[in-house]
Amino acid sequence: MFDTATTQVIEPVPPQPPARRRTRGLRVLFTGLLTLLLGGTALVAIEPLRRPLPAPTVTQTLPASTIIPGTAPAVPWPETGQAALSVEGLGSLGTSGGSNPVPIASVTKVMTAYVILTEHPLDRGEHGPKLTVSAEQAAAYPRELARGESLVAVVAGAVFTERQALQAVLLPSANNMARILAAWDAGSVEAFVAKMNRTAAALGMTDTHYTDPSGLDPDTVSTAVDQVILARKAMQLPAFAEIVAQKKATLPVAGTVRNYNSLVGRDGVVGIKTGSTDEAGGCLVFAAVVKVGGRRITIVGAVLGQPGANTPVQLDRVFRATRPLVRTAAAAITEHPIVRAGDQVATVRGPLGTGTTINAAKDLTVVGWPGMRVRLDVDIPAVPTRLPAEAEHGRVSAVAGEGTPVATALRTGVGLEPPSTWDRIRQHR
Repeated sequence: MFDTATTQVIEPVPPQPPARRRTRGLRVLFTGLLTLLLGGTALVAIEPLRRPLPAPTVTQTLPASTIIPGTAPAVPWPETGQAALSVEGLGSLGTSGGSNPVPIASVTKVMTAYVILTEHPLDRGEHGPKLTVSAEQAAAYPRELARGESLVAVVAGAVFTERQALQAVLLPSANNMARILAAWDAGSVEAFVAKMNRTAAALGMTDTHYTDPSGLDPDTVSTAVDQVILARKAMQLPAFAEIVAQKKATLPVAGTVRNYNSLVGRDGVVGIKTGSTDEAGGCLVFAAVVKVGGRRITIVGAVLGQPGANTPVQLDRVFRATRPLVRTAAAAITEHPIVRAGDQVATVRGPLGTGTTINAAKDLTVVGWPGMRVRLDVDIPAVPTRLPAEAEHGRVSAVAGEGTPVATALRTGVGLEPPSTWDRIRQHR
């Protein structure tokens, strides 16, 4: 017989998952987290690089104006009468004696000549058209002479060129030739006087009124200021400036005549016109030329109402009053450096602390006198983020008084560079 035994059944246990699978999962998780972290950091770093850099800002450090240093010139004005003094292209040195219209005697002939030359222009040296003295004009000469007028000898049928007639008016101050010229131009003296007054109004001579072309009539009145306005315009006419600078001329019938203005040729004086009557006293409108820094500067002035018993005394006194004015103005006009080469004109502030300066490339020098205001104008284009050192960028100009602007270029100081990538990232951390 066989023994019977009981059999025990053991259930199988499933194996554990491999350890490497768990490690791989952790690695994937870690890699994902790291990717997210690095991606976020990259986004943070790239974000400021996407933003455009702000444009550099410019701050002007040069003032808008300045005053020429030193003591303003003390002008020796005459004790009596009126006076005005001006420098062409710069402005007025002042006036004295008020602004009431007063008789101006033969200074009137400046307007007579100005109207003739604007109606019948002449170049330097040109004689122009001819005019013939009529029998009536010649017959008036003895009567005019008996009145003690300033004249040139004429006869019926005498022929004068326009230049010769103007020489007679402006040098020996011929009243009769002023009337002859007036009738030649306008048909009558009255019509010509109307032209004179229209011209005065057009020039802004608000305190001037003409009643005759010679100035013999005391009702012809003006002011020193108005006569300077006219003189400045007249001196721009080549033939006028040429004639008033002459000391003498040769005319038909009269022969050689001399300029009553004895200042011509002294102290740079180049004209313009004398005048004297009992009512007007001694009068002079004058121009003088000085050279400053290679430039020719014209001084223009007027002195009216200098006392005296007769023409020689009146003219002597007006000459004595005028010479100090001319000398003072000539001495006062000099060159003045307003901006020096290398002077800072502006600062430039770029993004993230970058920057440079903008400086004058050369000296900027004006002509004027102490106490005169000088206007300064700076023109600087928009500044890019990159600009080399010593690069030309803009201009600065200066204007003294009423003068013409002078200018020089501007240059950068150190180079202007945009901030680096690292600086831009670090700035926004």
